[in-house]
Order: sequence, then structure tokens, then C-alpha cells
Amino acid sequence: MNRLEEKVAIVTGGAGGIGSATAHRLAREGARVVVADIAQEAAAAVASQIGDAAAARRFDAQDEASIEALVDFAISRFGRLDILHNNAAYVGADLAHDTRVTDIPLDLWRTTFRINLDAYFLACRFAIPHMVRGGGGSIINTSSGSAFVGDIARVAYGSSKGAIVSMTRYIATQHARDNIRCNAIAPGLILTQAFANSGQTDLSPFMKQILSPRVGEPDDIAAAVAYLASDDAAYVTGTVLHVDGGLSAHQPYVADFEAMMTAAE
Repeated sequence: MNRLEEKVAIVTGGAGGIGSATAHRLAREGARVVVADIAQEAAAAVASQIGDAAAARRFDAQDEASIEALVDFAISRFGRLDILHNNAAYVGADLAHDTRVTDIPLDLWRTTFRINLDAYFLACRFAIPHMVRGGGGSIINTSSGSAFVGDIARVAYGSSKGAIVSMTRYIATQHARDNIRCNAIAPGLILTQAFANSGQTDLSPFMKQILSPRVGEPDDIAAAVAYLASDDAAYVTGTVLHVDGGLSAHQPYVADFEAMMTAAE
């Protein structure tokens, strides 16, 4: 398919599992892609794999000037901007301290919001005027299933992802007349390198709740981004697409009831 022929996209966090899969998918569908990441060599490797349709750009999600320069780079390199996939996320070594409101260090809370939310806000701020001049565009923000339910830890992560959902709907509302669509994706468990680095090896607690017979892969998110970026989603804006194998579709006690019913047979 060439649903994105002649389109230009920015993918932040483009060197990561979801970001790199998305950059490859958008390019396969005809887009020219700026692979943006703080890890410059890794971003360059992804762009090199894609070929002439991609360019790498180092950017710092905590630096406003760096985010503005990223958008300017996309315009100078490819002449326009049609798609923005805000996907960068905080993956610092201190994430283990993202626990409860009573315990989380305030600096960690603030850093999480700067990278997970403020950077998305700034990228939209700088991208939207170019999209308006180009006749429209599509913004896709990576949220999370953690935006919609509580958990025993990761209060900063979940709260920042919830704020992304609200911001997405505001942008969709305020810029619909500019032919700019803004949607969010809420991934469930996705087997990325970041997940592997978390040390979680037992998937059975997740598989009890996921309706799909398998765990999610980065390509699942990439496919959703490509859809929302394309004209196939021309009538879709201000929504959240849950890509979670059905995790969010059912009551929380379904797995326990299934086990009870199996034991009774």
C-alpha cells in the first residue's frame, strides 16, 4: 500500500522498538520520515535501514529549542510536514522510583511530565502552523492503557499518559477546521527492548488478562499509526485507539471467573 505517498512524517523516539517499527512502516507506505531520538547513532541506524526516504535527527525532549529545531529540520529536508507521531517517553534508570504519590521524588515526577507530556505539547505547537500552511495533517500521540486505570506503582507515568489523552482531544477540537486530525494510541503490553530491560520475564499475569492469544509487538502499534496517519482515518479525530489485545475490553475479574469455571468442570 502507498497510503502515505508524498507525505512527510516525524517520529519521535524513533530509535526505540515502537518508534523504529513505525518509521519503517510509514516509509513502506510511501512517506518520507524523520527519525528523531536523543540516541543519535541509533536513530541514524534506523534511517540508514530505511534508505533515502528517511533522515535521522537528534533531539532532546526536555529542550524546547531542540524540539523546534527538529520541526524546522523536517521542513528544510523534505519541504513540508504532514504527520507527527509523538512517541518519545522517559525510560530513565530511576523509573523504579516511580511508585506512589507519597514516595515518588518530585524531580522524577517533573522529569516524567517534561518528556512524556511537555515535549508532545511543544512538538504540536511547532508542527501545527506548518500543517496549516500545507493544508492539514495528522498528529498521533502515544498514550498508554495506564492512562485509564490505576495501578500499584508508576503514578507519574500513568498520570502523564492520561494528560496526553486530554491534550489530544483539545488539539482535535481546536484545529479540526484547519484539517488537522489528532488522535492517541493506547498500547497495552508490547514486547519492546524497554520491556525486556525491565526485568519482567514472567508473562503469565499479563496473559491471564489479554484476550488475544499472543502478546503485542511493535509492528502492531506501527500499523495503528499508519492507519491514523492515512486518509483511511479521514473521519477519525479526537479518539483513543486501544491496541492492547483486548486488555481494556473486559471486567477485571474475567480471568478469575474463567479459572473458577474450569475448576468446576
